[in-house]
Amino acid sequence: MMINLLDAPDLGLNTLLLLPVLVVLEAVLSADNAIALAAIAQGLHDPKLQRNALNLGLVVAFVLRVGLILAASWVIQYWQFELLGAAYLLWLVFQYFTSNESEGKEHHGPRFTSLWQAIPVIALTDLAFSLDSVTTAIAVSSETWLILLGGAIGVVTLRFMAGLFIRWLEEFEHLESAGYLTVALVGLRLLVRVFNDSLVPPEWLMIGAIAILFTWGFSKRVQPATEVPESNSSAIEFENQPVKETQEISAD
Repeated sequence: MMINLLDAPDLGLNTLLLLPVLVVLEAVLSADNAIALAAIAQGLHDPKLQRNALNLGLVVAFVLRVGLILAASWVIQYWQFELLGAAYLLWLVFQYFTSNESEGKEHHGPRFTSLWQAIPVIALTDLAFSLDSVTTAIAVSSETWLILLGGAIGVVTLRFMAGLFIRWLEEFEHLESAGYLTVALVGLRLLVRVFNDSLVPPEWLMIGAIAILFTWGFSKRVQPATEVPESNSSAIEFENQPVKETQEISAD
C-alpha cells in the first residue's frame, strides 16, 4: 500500500463509519500500552512530574506515530523494525522482573532522576506498541487521514487511561506485574511475526489473554498501613499519667 498525501480524502458514509471502529480499536489495543506507560511514569516519584512526563512523552509519541503511519508501506517491508520493537519491549520486561525492590516499594521498573529521562522511554515504548496497532489500523482502512485521526483520538484516550492506571497501580498489588506481562505478550507477538507470520495469534486471543491478566491484576488490593486506634492511644496516655505525677512528687 503506497500512501499518497495528495489524494483527496474520501468523506463517504462508509469511510466515516470506520472512524468509530478505529477509535474503539485504538482504545482496546491501548489498554496494555496505557498500563505500561503508567508503570514507566512511576519511575518518577513526584506525581506532578509523572503527569508532565505522560503529557510530553505522548506528544513526542504522536509525532513518531504520524511518521510511522506515513511510512507504513516502507516500514512493513523490513522485519528488522519489528525485531527491534520486540527486543525493546522484552528488555523492559526483563529489567522489571530481574530488578530488586528498593526503599520498601514494589516498583521494579526503570527509575528516573529527571523528567527528560522519562520522556524518550515513554515515547519509544508507545512507538514499539504502535508497530502492532498501526498495522492493524492499516488493514481496516486505506485512508491515511482517517488512520491519523483515529491515532490522534487514540493518543488522547491513552493519556486518560494511563492517568487512571497510575492511581490504580498504587491500589492493586499485582497490577504492575500484570501490565508487564501484557508487554511481554506484545513483544512475543512481534517476535513471532518476524519469524513466521502465520503463527501470530489472532487479535481476539490476545485480547482474551490481556483480559485474564488484568483480572488477576485487579484481584488484590494493597493492604493499608495499620494505625493505632484512637481509643488505644488514649488508654496509653492515661496509663502514663500516674507515672508522671509520681515522678513530680518524688522530685519535691
